[in-house]
Amino acid sequence: MPITIKTTDEIDKMRVAGRLAAQVLDWIAPRVEAGVTTDELDQLCHNYIVDELQSIPAPLNYKGFPKSICTSVNHQVCHGIPGERRLKNGDIVNIDITVIKEGFHGDTSKMFLVGEPPISAKRVSRISQECMYIGIRHVKPGVRLGDIGYLIQKHAEKNSCSIVREYCGHGIGRGFHEDPQVLHYGSPGTREELREGMTFTIEPMVNAGKRDVKLLGDGWTVVTKDRSASAQWEHTILVTPDGYEVLTKRPDEDI
Repeated sequence: MPITIKTTDEIDKMRVAGRLAAQVLDWIAPRVEAGVTTDELDQLCHNYIVDELQSIPAPLNYKGFPKSICTSVNHQVCHGIPGERRLKNGDIVNIDITVIKEGFHGDTSKMFLVGEPPISAKRVSRISQECMYIGIRHVKPGVRLGDIGYLIQKHAEKNSCSIVREYCGHGIGRGFHEDPQVLHYGSPGTREELREGMTFTIEPMVNAGKRDVKLLGDGWTVVTKDRSASAQWEHTILVTPDGYEVLTKRPDEDI
């Protein structure tokens, strides 16, 4: 499908959806602690999105996904299905939230550290967040997606981490996943040129070990083949006339 350039009205609606998605992550944060199950986190987020925000949790029943959020723990890369697993001291977990409000999507995720994780796990979480911010700060009209992917890949590999290549960011709006694909690796001067009004996610999946991943038998959960820790951070971005706007920005962020 062609890349959609959002109208002023559509951008206003995406700002609302993005703000609400960010709000869910802020609300769930104090509840992410040792002893809670990922299914309990899912149910809490579901109720908050539906009852408090009068919104729709986009992942629920999306292509058969059975839950309202994704929870990816330790060596799980992405799309972890909430279940009976209890978080324990030393875990790292990505919580991925997407809400639909008035027909538009807001998509964001962040890493949570439970207790005192290993140094390597904390480090890959930090590197992944830095990769996302580096990509975001380079967004403006005229830049190509290959430029952004190159900078993200360079930062990860400079820090002895690796970029997952099988999964990427994506255009977003009325659709959960629209064009273009936003790769987190690449070559400068390649792929689509950014234009004012484009909206997409930047969400680098960074592994502490090798980049190789595999899909589990549930058809959703992706893990590192070498069982090294993996981390992901995600924001929904709008291309503005002279730069970018982070539609899912949280109050504690300076971006």
